[in-house]
Amino acid sequence: MHAAGHCSLVASTDHCCTLTSSCPSYIFLRWDGVPLAASWCIACRLPVRVRNDGTARAYCTMSDSTSPGFIDAFSDTARRYASARPAYPAALFEFLADLAPAKHCAWDCGTGNGQAAVGLAELFESVEATDASAEQIGQALPHPRVRYRVAAAEASGLPDRSVDLISVAQALHWFDLEKFYAEVRRVARPAALLAVYSYDWFYLSPALDPVVDRWLLQPIEPYWLPNLRLLWHRYRSIDFPFEEVTEPRLAMYLSWNLAQLLSYCRTWSATRSKIAAEGEQFLTDAHDALAEAWGDPDQRHTVVMPITARLGRLP
Repeated sequence: MHAAGHCSLVASTDHCCTLTSSCPSYIFLRWDGVPLAASWCIACRLPVRVRNDGTARAYCTMSDSTSPGFIDAFSDTARRYASARPAYPAALFEFLADLAPAKHCAWDCGTGNGQAAVGLAELFESVEATDASAEQIGQALPHPRVRYRVAAAEASGLPDRSVDLISVAQALHWFDLEKFYAEVRRVARPAALLAVYSYDWFYLSPALDPVVDRWLLQPIEPYWLPNLRLLWHRYRSIDFPFEEVTEPRLAMYLSWNLAQLLSYCRTWSATRSKIAAEGEQFLTDAHDALAEAWGDPDQRHTVVMPITARLGRLP
């Protein structure tokens, strides 16, 4: 059972595990008898990696420091996330600002390290940026018109009818949709805009894309959490009970060397889960395979990430 925000674990053998440290970030265990072949967090279904010193480690997606039910997939890598995740183009924020009924206040929900919040702050008088992860907020990009707070998407703490735009960048798949939509309706001003958006899988070239698929994407496929399917379906499979507004057709065009590409891939929750379970050898193999196809590792290749969005108008 999952209780009081702590993860219980079950082993694939009959040996007894005793939890010695609670989440967030890592779980440490001790056991009697033979080291465990594998164990899993019942709440998160993430693997525990057995170590030689009599402890095991697992990344856990539940956090004591946040609201019940919050899936915390990024606190343990907040610094890497801040440095490796790409920024959205200004054209996206201009498109959203033009659709908002006014430019007084935007709420960037699930802000992470604030990449979308600072973009919105160039166009709105103020931006309320919230995230359920204190670690992510601790890495947030400062801006004089952005106020960062630790708060759940479903309980923002914002006043009623106070925001012109609700922005959700690469985060909706972690929310309790019914409760979040109720919060959106509460805080939205008349005719406010709800903008849910993300960047899609990246593309490099006909020569490099199959290498990425074989050595990076296929090895981590079993480790993606079910929530991510909403993102892969571009949020088209979710209930979206708002008046639909035509979304922009945009993409992100990045110029990355090999190290930057691999650093970005390390921020994926599935990558980190596989590392926790099996170690980093698959990343070494991926680096070697990509290096052969990449050429000079310092050479920059164009990385294309299509942007997908769903926009809804509030009453």
